[in-house]
Amino acid sequence: MKRPQLSARQWAGWIGVFLVFVLTVALAIWRGDILKAGLDPQVPFQTYTPPPAPDYARPEAWAMSETRITDSGPAAVFFVHSTTYDGGRHWNGPIGDRRADAWLRRVVLPNYAGPFARVGAISAPRYRQGSLYTRLTLREDAREARAFAWGDVETAFDVWLARHPDGPIVLAGVEQGGDLVERLVRERIAPDADLRRRLVSAYLMDVIAPANGLSPQVPACTQRDQTGCVVGWSPVSESNDGAARRRLRRALVWDERGRLVELGDRQPVCVNPVTGSTSTEPVDARHSRGATNATGLEWGARPALLAREIATRCREGLLRHTNPKQESFRASGSWAERRKSRPYNLFYGDIEADVEARLSAWKAANPS
Repeated sequence: MKRPQLSARQWAGWIGVFLVFVLTVALAIWRGDILKAGLDPQVPFQTYTPPPAPDYARPEAWAMSETRITDSGPAAVFFVHSTTYDGGRHWNGPIGDRRADAWLRRVVLPNYAGPFARVGAISAPRYRQGSLYTRLTLREDAREARAFAWGDVETAFDVWLARHPDGPIVLAGVEQGGDLVERLVRERIAPDADLRRRLVSAYLMDVIAPANGLSPQVPACTQRDQTGCVVGWSPVSESNDGAARRRLRRALVWDERGRLVELGDRQPVCVNPVTGSTSTEPVDARHSRGATNATGLEWGARPALLAREIATRCREGLLRHTNPKQESFRASGSWAERRKSRPYNLFYGDIEADVEARLSAWKAANPS
């Protein structure tokens, strides 16, 4: 019995179905590469014209400027935000980009500047940040764009210091901003005896910094009542060894000439924010003071904290942690948003307690 022959229209239909299937599979496999390519400015950094520089004498150059809540402490806090600009047109984000500013206000400030609100006035400069694309590639252009951001942050720091000639200071930064704070500590705080005395602590949140790269004058914190030291960590889920290896393999750190170079085989700094120390012993979840998702929360409103939930341990230079089961602590948003700082803070309550304890220790050692 003869098999029925397919008509030309049927053949075209089957070919169309096959092509759709192939395209769907290809998109699933290479979607990240396609989207990443769309963020590439397609111009060498050496011939790129950056956006205009911010004027830190003007209020619009600051996302927060001397912002206080009721009954806050005496410290002055300099906070450097993480990547908020995706890329595409620019290697470095323009000041006042609408989408970048929206992410900064809605996600970054409430989750990462919020833990410092109780200790004093917070100032957070806008700066020509390296775009998200610069964190997704090891190209020399991307490294130069990230290094370019240093000039803005250093200028903002000088303006901020002039407003605060004395009294306790706290430095804090997350992700790309934390990289820049690490350099501020090494190049500006460590060589200056007066600034070292005034430093309560510096927080490098979601940052890989080589332990042997820290200045001996401003070391990693080893206990919670220590001041003039660095609290730095890079968090990775306890079960995600693949992410841990990728993070270490792709990490870029500052060298003594102000260039971003590979971490190599150097051990990163890990100060557990739950204990405020460099101990590598496991820390049970009952010691966790509170994770939160503060995204969208009005400034000054303290978020609800989920305590006794996150077990932690410094292992191989990374902060390995368990994950809460609640929906609000799961990855969401667009492809680009999922590659920025997490839209929640697993260590909000721990950071808050840590900086308050160190400020108390600083005040005891420096009675007015």
